[in-house]
Amino acid sequence: MSQKSEKTGVVVSQKMQKSIVVAVEWQVRHGMYGKTERRTSKFMVHDEENTAKIGDLVAIVETRPLSRRKRWALKQIVRPAAVV
Repeated sequence: MSQKSEKTGVVVSQKMQKSIVVAVEWQVRHGMYGKTERRTSKFMVHDEENTAKIGDLVAIVETRPLSRRKRWALKQIVRPAAVV
């Protein structure tokens, strides 16, 4: 049995019903110069109860394809966004 992939990222969009967009950032070293650079990927995530808001730090888990672009589901909200 394979382990499901898990990532943490920040919610950047919640304009859809039951869906959010999560930006996941990681660091990679440049091949020639060795400097670390930040890279970002955006994932469409299924949010059944519409609980996540923009700015929340969330944990997402890989799931079966739910739509053309949606292959991730919300696991939990790690840290809610700061209220200003």
